Order: sequence, then C-alpha cells, then structure tokens
Amino acid sequence: MVKKILFVCKYNRFRSKLAEAYFNRGNRNKNFRAESAGIFRGSYPLDSQQVRISKTQGLKIEGEPQGISIDLLKKTDIVVIVADDVPKSVFKFKGKYLQEVIVWKIKDENYGNEKNIKIIGKQIIKKVDKLIKELEGKR
Repeated sequence: MVKKILFVCKYNRFRSKLAEAYFNRGNRNKNFRAESAGIFRGSYPLDSQQVRISKTQGLKIEGEPQGISIDLLKKTDIVVIVADDVPKSVFKFKGKYLQEVIVWKIKDENYGNEKNIKIIGKQIIKKVDKLIKELEGKR
C-alpha cells in the first residue's frame, strides 16, 4: 500500500509545491508518494519568479494552490510542514496527532528577493533528500 506524504506551507504557492515536485522526482521508493497543500488555499497564482527559479534547479512547480481538506488528510500518512508560519498543533485532533507530523521551519519569501528564493529552494532540497534517505529504510 502506498503511503501518502503531504507537504504543507501557508498558501501552497512555493515551499510545499517545491518539496512535492522534488520528492516525487527524486524518490525511488514506490511505497511513498507526495502531494502538497496550504493551510489557506492561496488566492493568487504561483509567483512567476519562484516558478522560474525552480526551473533553474530542474524543478517544475505548477497548478493552482490547493488548500487542506478533511478528505486529503484522511488519505495522508505523514505531514511535513515546510514552513515557519504553520503551527504543528493544526494537525492535532482531540489531543493527539492522527498522522506523523514533521516540522521544517523554513521561512517564506514574499518580497521577490531572488537570492532568498534560491536559499529557500536549496534548504527544501536538502531536507527532502534527507527525508528520502530516512524513508529508504521504511520499504
């Protein structure tokens, strides 16, 4: 049975989408598949600068921002918060977590600073690489 990983950031416009794209491209363990969503469904389209910079890193982020839903959470085994502005407690129900929750405190870039966008991208790639290695043992 395939386990679902859900990468989450605030609006699903960059951090979680990048993590999803990189995970699904680099993961060779077919027991895991990733999706992404935001705590709030982003009301703006993806940032063209972030999309362009992602392409230079060999990643294609695309699609409309998606918000978290009960249905999405029901089919999720691991939640990875790819943000410093999303509290872990959001995923607590009646005092306990229904999924494994991993927190990566990665800042957002809202001001179009290309250097910061690249730094964020590298941080996400490094964390996803580490996650993929950890999941290798969970075949």
